[in-house]
Amino acid sequence: MLASTVLLGVVACSQPSEQRKNQEVPKLKEPKSFQLSDFLSSNESLDQAVQEVFNQLDDTAVIAQLIMPAVGKYGQTTSTIEEHIQRRIIGGVLMLNGTQNEFTQWIAKFNAMNQSKGNLPFLYSADAEPSLVNRKIAESAPVKKAAEINSMEEVITAAKQISVLLNSIGINFNFAPVVDVAGNATVGYRGFGNKPEQLIPWSNAFIQETQKNRIVATAKHFPGHGLVSGDTHSSLQTIDGELKEIKNYPELIAEGVLSIMVAHIAVKNNQKYDTQGLPSTCSKAIVTDLLKNELGFKGLIVTDAMNMGGVVSVPQSATLAISAGCDIVLMPVNAAKAHSELLLEYRKNTAFQQQVNEAAKKVIRMKICLGLLSQGK
Repeated sequence: MLASTVLLGVVACSQPSEQRKNQEVPKLKEPKSFQLSDFLSSNESLDQAVQEVFNQLDDTAVIAQLIMPAVGKYGQTTSTIEEHIQRRIIGGVLMLNGTQNEFTQWIAKFNAMNQSKGNLPFLYSADAEPSLVNRKIAESAPVKKAAEINSMEEVITAAKQISVLLNSIGINFNFAPVVDVAGNATVGYRGFGNKPEQLIPWSNAFIQETQKNRIVATAKHFPGHGLVSGDTHSSLQTIDGELKEIKNYPELIAEGVLSIMVAHIAVKNNQKYDTQGLPSTCSKAIVTDLLKNELGFKGLIVTDAMNMGGVVSVPQSATLAISAGCDIVLMPVNAAKAHSELLLEYRKNTAFQQQVNEAAKKVIRMKICLGLLSQGK
C-alpha cells in the first residue's frame, strides 16, 4: 500500500514524495477484467476499482496522471522522461517522432522504471493518423493517407493496420481521427472530409475499429479546425461567430468515441461560447459547458500540444486547462513546472482539488479498462 486508504486522497495528499520510493505499483486486490467498452458504462464494480487504485496515490501521483509529455524528435529526450519517471510527475508519454524499434525499446524501458518506482502504468499515445503515421513512426509499413482512401473498407483496413502497429509497440492511445472538415491546409487533408457526407461515417468506422483493438481513439480538433485558415502551431487562431463544425461530434459521442482533443482556437462574437480571448483549451465555456454538459461527452478530454503558439504565451495554462475541464495536459513546455503549478493549486483550492481528482479518476478508469492495472500486471 502506497499511502493511507482514504476517500478522495485527503490524507494521502499529505504524504511527502520521498516516502514512496521503490514501492509496489497500485493494483486491484481482486482480479477484475474490464474492456474498453466498459469505460463509458454505468458500472459499480468499475467505479469501486477506480476508487481502490485512487486511494493508494498521494497528491504527487494524482497530479501526475494529468500530464503527458512527448519523447522523440521535437519532444523531450529519453533521459528527461526517465527523470520525470524518477520524480513520479507524469502519467503518460506521447511517442512523437521516432522509429518503430526506438519506440518499442523506450516503452519497455519506461515500463520497467515505472514498475521499480511503484508508479501507475502509462498511457502511451501517438499521432497515428493515416496521413501522419508513417512520418511519426518511421520504418512502419506504408498506410494510405486519409485523402487517398476511397471506401469504407479502406478506412477499416487502415485502422486495423495502424492498430496492429501500435499494439506491437505498446501504444494504447491514438490521437486520431481528424474530424475537421477539409477546408484548411493545416489539418483538412489529414481527415476523411474531402466529401462531407463521408466524414463522420468514415471517422466513426476508424474509431470503432481502433477501439475494437483495445486502443483509445480520439476525435480532433474540437470545436473545429477545418474552417480556420491559420495554423495554431504558430499562433492563436479564432472562430468568428457560429461554431459550424460542432455538428461533427454528437454522432461520434453517441457511438462511443473515448477521447476528444481540444484545439487552441479562440471563439469571438458568439454570445454563448465566447472564450474571452483564450484558446478553447483554457475555456470552461467550450470544454465544460459545451463539450461535457451540452454534448454529454464523458470520455477523456486532452489538450492539443501545450507548446504550440496558440497557447504557449498564456500564463498558468496548465491550471486553466484543467479548470476548463480538460483531463490531460499534453506536451507542456516544462512537465516539471506544470506539475508544480497544478500541485500548488491542488493543495490550496478545494474546488480545483475536486476537479483534478475527477480527471485523475478518469485516467485511472481508462488504464483499468485497458487492462494495465489487472492483478499481477
